[in-house]
Amino acid sequence: MSAHPAPKAILAALATSALLITGGCASSGGGKTKETAYVARDVNTLYLVAKERLDRGQARQAAALFDEVERQHPYSPWARRAQLMGAFSYYVARDYTKTIASAQRFLTIHPGNKDAPYAYYLIALSYYEQISDVTRDQKVTEQARQALLDVERRYPETKYARDARLKLDLVNDHLAGKEMNIGRYYQRAGMWLAATVRFRNVVDNYQTTSHAAEALYRLVESYLSLGVQAEALKAAAVLGANHPGSVWYNRAYSLMNKHAPEARAS
Repeated sequence: MSAHPAPKAILAALATSALLITGGCASSGGGKTKETAYVARDVNTLYLVAKERLDRGQARQAAALFDEVERQHPYSPWARRAQLMGAFSYYVARDYTKTIASAQRFLTIHPGNKDAPYAYYLIALSYYEQISDVTRDQKVTEQARQALLDVERRYPETKYARDARLKLDLVNDHLAGKEMNIGRYYQRAGMWLAATVRFRNVVDNYQTTSHAAEALYRLVESYLSLGVQAEALKAAAVLGANHPGSVWYNRAYSLMNKHAPEARAS
């Protein structure tokens, strides 16, 4: 989501601290500057050329080179590092499908590795970055929600979980907004029962979002249109208890006075 950029500082810091090769690595040598992803090379040199490409902002070329480390040297300790660096490179290149595939492959092969939290976090961010506006299908938004919940559940004390919790608030608000759009459409079409299902979902499952107060008001409208005054009164009462000073409560109060004064009195 462009309004809430991914914490690339967290990603870059982890990529540097957890994954980079230290001290005694062989130098890259050769002086070649063209793409060499499919040229057989020793593992140290190939990895360092890939890292150089990433440092120079050539993320897609870096990803191809990191993939080549794994392909040419699958049993080397470098292959494990290259898997995650490749996933990170794809993320920087905004190729989220390949980021997810690379991170999932790492988790399949190394489920208990110390860098597993990073892989889960990359997957969550890749879904998160693909969230579209509320007028479009929200499948990827739900995938982002589940991936962020997975990070929070598995690694609750990590920096990744803290960031996941912040992003979950935004994702939930997005999903609630989609439900509200559909509910309002049903209202305009006079499909009051279908509308109540959508608004009820917001009230029950997204009650901490910015849409909760309006959802309760829309329930009052829908229940009154269905002739179910007792349910309209319940929704208005919850709205008054949780959002007493809101414009939505004032509207609900006026609506109940106009259409169901006897329900309010009772």
